[in-house]
Amino acid sequence: MRKILITLAATTTLALGACQSPAADKAEDTADAQADVVDAQADAMPEGPAKEATEAKADAIEEAGEAKADAIDNGTAPATTPAAPVEEKK
Repeated sequence: MRKILITLAATTTLALGACQSPAADKAEDTADAQADVVDAQADAMPEGPAKEATEAKADAIEEAGEAKADAIDNGTAPATTPAAPVEEKK
C-alpha cells in the first residue's frame, strides 16, 4: 500500500509540474503563431541561404517563446508586458 501511495504522489507531482500558467500558455502560443507566419514565408521562398535563414528565424522565435513561457512559470519574467509610464502634466 505504501508503494502505491508513493508512486501516486510522484506521478501527481510530475503531472502537475508539466502544467503551464495561462500567461505562459499565451506567451508560447503567440510566439508559435509568429513562428508559423515566418515559416510560411520561408516555405514560399526558393531553396537557398535566404530560405534557410528565414527558417532559422522561425525556429528562434519559437524557442524564444518557450523560454519566455518557462521564465513566466519560474517567476523570472513578467507575465505581461508592463505598460508604458504615463507622464504627469505639470
